[in-house]
Amino acid sequence: MRIGVPKEIKVREYRVGLTPNSVAELVGHGHEVVVETTAGLGIGCSDQDYVDAGASILPDAAAVFEAAEMIVKVKEPQPVETAMLKPHHILYTYLHLAPDPVQAEGLRKSGCTAIAYETVTDNEGRLPLLTPMSQVAGRMSVSVAAHCLQKAQGGLGLMLGGVPGVLPAKIVIIGGGVAGTHAAEMAIGARADVTVFDRSNARLAELDVQFAGAVKTAYSTQAALDAAVREADVVIGAVLIPGAAAPKLVSKAMLANMKDGAVLVDIAIDQGGCFETSKATTHDDPTYVVDGVVHYCVANMPGAYARTSAFALNNATLPFAIAIANKGVEKALNDDANLARGLNVSGGEITYKSVADDLDLPYVKPEWLTSI
Repeated sequence: MRIGVPKEIKVREYRVGLTPNSVAELVGHGHEVVVETTAGLGIGCSDQDYVDAGASILPDAAAVFEAAEMIVKVKEPQPVETAMLKPHHILYTYLHLAPDPVQAEGLRKSGCTAIAYETVTDNEGRLPLLTPMSQVAGRMSVSVAAHCLQKAQGGLGLMLGGVPGVLPAKIVIIGGGVAGTHAAEMAIGARADVTVFDRSNARLAELDVQFAGAVKTAYSTQAALDAAVREADVVIGAVLIPGAAAPKLVSKAMLANMKDGAVLVDIAIDQGGCFETSKATTHDDPTYVVDGVVHYCVANMPGAYARTSAFALNNATLPFAIAIANKGVEKALNDDANLARGLNVSGGEITYKSVADDLDLPYVKPEWLTSI
């Protein structure tokens, strides 16, 4: 199979779909890889690094799309990229379609087969291709919250861990999954006062054991969350419903009761955000203020740590890429139900039910897909 790696063009997106190590693995399996020139510079990998790994370098994205059967990316295709997709293409990347009807329509019109990293599962029902980026975003959320709390950034002027004689910041983390757990780990390390909300009693018990009681845990009812948000200095939204739009758990009315200079960090913004007042921002202009509350809603948070993120992501995505290339997309998906759950678009139809439901479009399961 001929595999193409275009340069990412989303604002301040420095990651790359395949690292040179991944290219070498695919070439070793007998495949051909073409890479857009300078695609890897954001993670410190030159065109020569890719050539040494066995890739060919092409001058622009159009040449890559024209040459390749499978396109491997990091972020969802931008409109100019969607326009280059054809029915024979396999697109393998993050999609986050539920809050993005424009992208969904573009992919449907293209006729391509689109596999979303964020809905591929493992045997325990976890999301292994989302996990590494959730780890990065969770850890990063605490450092950006600390920055946003600075008075010069519009925050309370409060240090997360306080100092002797001064109480630490109160951090509320909504969601005890991968991102929330890593946020809690970093927040504890900063000596903050940390409470994690979740609707799974089993997960709350696990967190209590994991952190030896260093975090407070709370079952997420609306009343309990409302009270906690009112007192919080930082709220980190880390909720996820696979493939679907994130639920809006902090309303604008709740915001009015928060402290001026408090900070919201919305890790769920790729899926539409879990705060009613969330809107996607970029690393160029990451924050805005509503009712005195600082919002950080960058839609590609891990892109700030591009090298760490790209290598971590490739560790997870490469085995599936090899399977698709070795077997062809239909056999690969029928041989592996976990990979098959990544199929979001095929033959002009939405093939993932929660995405279809959120977009108010019909869900169509391809006739050839028998593994799920």
